[in-house]
Amino acid sequence: MLNMSPLAFAGIVFALLLAGIFAGPLLREALPQAHLSKETVDVVRLGASLIVTIGGLLLGLLIASAKGSYDTESTQVKQITADIILLDTLLSKYGPEALPIRNRMRSAIGPFVDRIWREQNSETKAPFSTVAPAEQVYLDIQALSPQNDLQRSLQARAAQISTGLAQTRLLLFVESGNNIPTPFLAILVFWLIVIFISFSLFSPLNPTGLVFLSLFAFSAACALFLILELNNPFGGLMQISSDQIRNALAPLAP
Repeated sequence: MLNMSPLAFAGIVFALLLAGIFAGPLLREALPQAHLSKETVDVVRLGASLIVTIGGLLLGLLIASAKGSYDTESTQVKQITADIILLDTLLSKYGPEALPIRNRMRSAIGPFVDRIWREQNSETKAPFSTVAPAEQVYLDIQALSPQNDLQRSLQARAAQISTGLAQTRLLLFVESGNNIPTPFLAILVFWLIVIFISFSLFSPLNPTGLVFLSLFAFSAACALFLILELNNPFGGLMQISSDQIRNALAPLAP
C-alpha cells in the first residue's frame, strides 16, 4: 500500500476529485460544439453510470472486507486477553508452586504486547520470532511437578492455554501486512476522478451544484479513509487498544 497515512491519502483523493469537478467545465469549453451533441452526452452519461455502478460495488466490497478483517483481529486480541486471564486463574488454583510463573507472566505481558503491535505496524515483514519471556512461561509450566490428579489436570490445561496463546499470536502475525495493493487503489481513484469529471462536464457549475459535488467528493474520500483505517487495526485513529491486554492481570499481593 502507499507509504502514507490514511488521512493524507484521503486528503489527496479529495483534492483530485475537486480538480476533476473543475476540470469538467474547462473541458466542455475546450471541446468543439459538434462534440457536445445530445447523442454524445447520452453516451458519456451511460458510460459514467457504468463506472459509478462498478465503483460503488467495489467500495462496498472493500469496506465489508476491511471491516471483517478488523473484527477478526479485534476478536483475536480479545481471545488473547481471555486466555491470559484464564491461564493466571488456573495457575492460582495450582498452588504456591506456580507463584513464580504468575509473576513472570506479569513481567512478560508488556514485551508480548509490544511485539504484537510492532509487528502489525512494521512496514517490512520480518521473520516470525518468539517473545523470550512468554516462551519461558510455557517452559516453566511444562517444568511443574504435579503432586496429585488435580495439579496434573491444571498443568495440562495451563499448557493447552499457553499453546493456544502462541497459535493466536501466530495468526495475528500471518494476517499482518494484508494491505490493499497500490495499483488497486490507483485504479479506483482514477475511476472516481472520471466520475466527477462527467458530473460537471455537461452541467452548469452553479454554487449549489458545486457545494453538493464537493460533499459527494468528500464522502468518497471518507470511504477510502475508512477502508484504509480498518485495514490497519493496530495503528491510526481506529486502532485496537492494547490496554485490555496490558491490564488483564492485577498485581499480585505481596
